[in-house]
Amino acid sequence: MQALLNAIATLERPTDARRCFHGRGGLYPGCEHWVLDAFPPVWVLTSFKPVAEAELAAVHAALAARWQTLAPDQPLNWVFQCRHEGPAETRLMAGSVPDPHVVSEDGARFRVQLLKGQNHGLFLDMAEGRRWLRALAVTRPLRKVLNLFAYTCAFSVVARLAGARQVVNMDMSHAALAIGQQNHQLNGITGGASFLAHDIFSSWGKITRGGPYDLVILDPPSYQKGSFVATKDYARLLRRLPDLLVPGGHALVCLNAPELGLDFLHALMQTHAPELDFVERVANPPVFADVSPERALKVLVYRAKDLPAQPPAA
Repeated sequence: MQALLNAIATLERPTDARRCFHGRGGLYPGCEHWVLDAFPPVWVLTSFKPVAEAELAAVHAALAARWQTLAPDQPLNWVFQCRHEGPAETRLMAGSVPDPHVVSEDGARFRVQLLKGQNHGLFLDMAEGRRWLRALAVTRPLRKVLNLFAYTCAFSVVARLAGARQVVNMDMSHAALAIGQQNHQLNGITGGASFLAHDIFSSWGKITRGGPYDLVILDPPSYQKGSFVATKDYARLLRRLPDLLVPGGHALVCLNAPELGLDFLHALMQTHAPELDFVERVANPPVFADVSPERALKVLVYRAKDLPAQPPAA
């Protein structure tokens, strides 16, 4: 675990939520199970296999030493979560966790929950996807945005802050959308967003009537029993895209499944939405570098064709 300890020894004091060490990328042999995140003012260490108490003690010593340098007048707060077989085990190792706990990213604020569940409320690997959305809003007006599998609506918050007039958020989880509404309130957003707790696959009529959209965001789970299985269900989403987009509209197509590479998404798009043109793959945050980019989070941009140019009037 020396690479993790070395990373801790050089940590900077974070202001925004971000990943600090990504052993899962395979770049640090022997540390593939370790991840360290900052959700200021709390550090979150995650292991994807059981670890010895002596290892946790070593991490604590390293964090305490570094924190003494970075913020000698502030308490050290850190949480450990073990994700192995069965439910995740979460332990408060030192200090405390704010309640409510609000973190920031590029000026936006989000509610997070660190002491229960595996998903904390903000997916840090999608930071560049949210920055891409901000950049898109600078180049073209976003009148309507469709955010499918919205979770806690981080994309919606960013879209509204970037000037989108209306965002439709859809997710099966009432609890996640409730946090999404809180996230909008935290950012002073009082309108322009709707929150629909529906099964997407039985709601196409409602989705279609709300369009067409300048941007459609697809960020489904890779495997969620009874809800979404990428190998079976992604095609059902993609075949709807051409009819949901305005001419020149964009689709952000995301997949976080190590076993499915870029070819999987490209082939599905070619089969089910050939009308859309591939634009680019959005780079992941550098800290999420992977020995095999095919395994890492895939965030692809596709674009609908513009309307044909009209001939000049005679």
